[in-house]
Amino acid sequence: MTTTPPAVGTNRDVLRVPGFRRLAFAWVFSNFGDSVLFLTAAIWVKQLTGSDAAAGLVFAALGLPALLAPFTGRLADRYRHRPLLIFNNLGAGVVILALLAVRGVDTVWLVYAVIFVYAISSYITAAAQSGLLRDLLDTRLLAPANGILSSIDQGLRIVSPLAGAGMLALWGMHTVVLLASACFLAAALILATLKLTETVAARDAGETFWRSTTAGVRFMARHRLLSRALLTLGIAMGATGILNVTIFATVEQGLGRPPEFLSVLLGAQGVMAVLGGLTASLVIRRFGVRRCMVFGVALLAGGVLTTALTFLPLVLAGAAAVGTGASWMVIAFVTLRQEETPPGMQGRTAAVTQVMTNLPQVAASMLAAVLIGLLPYQVLVMAMSVGCLLAAAPLLSRHARSAVPAVAGEPVVTGEPADAGDDDGTGTPVRAFDGRRVE
Repeated sequence: MTTTPPAVGTNRDVLRVPGFRRLAFAWVFSNFGDSVLFLTAAIWVKQLTGSDAAAGLVFAALGLPALLAPFTGRLADRYRHRPLLIFNNLGAGVVILALLAVRGVDTVWLVYAVIFVYAISSYITAAAQSGLLRDLLDTRLLAPANGILSSIDQGLRIVSPLAGAGMLALWGMHTVVLLASACFLAAALILATLKLTETVAARDAGETFWRSTTAGVRFMARHRLLSRALLTLGIAMGATGILNVTIFATVEQGLGRPPEFLSVLLGAQGVMAVLGGLTASLVIRRFGVRRCMVFGVALLAGGVLTTALTFLPLVLAGAAAVGTGASWMVIAFVTLRQEETPPGMQGRTAAVTQVMTNLPQVAASMLAAVLIGLLPYQVLVMAMSVGCLLAAAPLLSRHARSAVPAVAGEPVVTGEPADAGDDDGTGTPVRAFDGRRVE
């Protein structure tokens, strides 16, 4: 049965929703606390130990909790999202205060432990916020909401690391820790003022823990469009993981600039990522989520290819294309997932997304770190660009083109009938179409 697709709202439309304004305000504080903390912590460990490897382990501690994302996603689906977000922000604000006990090399282990626990809380926040947004907003407002939250995130990633590094140099790490803790506590207080009616999923007493935990994986794998979009996202993010390694060679060998010049490229990328977040809903409204993802992947592929060049204006343009393309791709996918996923599974499908965006990128970065000593960096860049282009293939197939999501046409079917007795792991019957959630 053909349905009339809901119109995609504008940024102005979603900002008229008081609850979203409060959520976005809380997002500013929690993101600032997050961004100011993790990069500054790595610099701090480098100062304490003098070891690049020790500093790099901070990012490893930050990334490893992605392996636990299915469990944090299940947690987010089992409890009401607003209280969970409030307690999670309060917990994060308290946990990071343990960094005040770090005094020297012999206590650096505490930095890794705190960052690991804190990173788990960030995955809980991402999963719970996905469900909260779905309850808070009409479907047509999800795309602009995701775009605005992404722009806030990207904008703060430009400003807050600089602020953290400056505070570290002037007043020491303890000041950074206290500021980050205050940010999380402020986010919790703002969320406490948020009023909404939440969807509470029924629980199936006969369901096993493992089946409930992996329900998000099964759900997305059966979805005709989401499964292909997730594959595209994973391949593209994996390919760009190579960029984390080759970009240093681009700056020093290709452009003949000092390593510090990388901040200029990252600045151009960050500014365009902000603009990409603000324009994503316009692209989705005009072309739909599938094409928005394809456009994003194409920009990403072209942008990373320019890093093999030695002409600065083109490299800067490429950095801008990477920022815009990545934002369009991720926001379109998140919007699709939110719209199609049942309310009781938002956290678990968000967890699957977190795994598919983090682990392929980390694996590709590790592989590139080995290969860059054996191959010219331009070879890796070209391989990365080809990989990005290949990532679009699942969305260009006939099956993907015929599976039009609810935001831009008919509901998407999974390709296999839902059993009357099957459920999504929350007691909610599996529907013949599913959706997505952001963050």
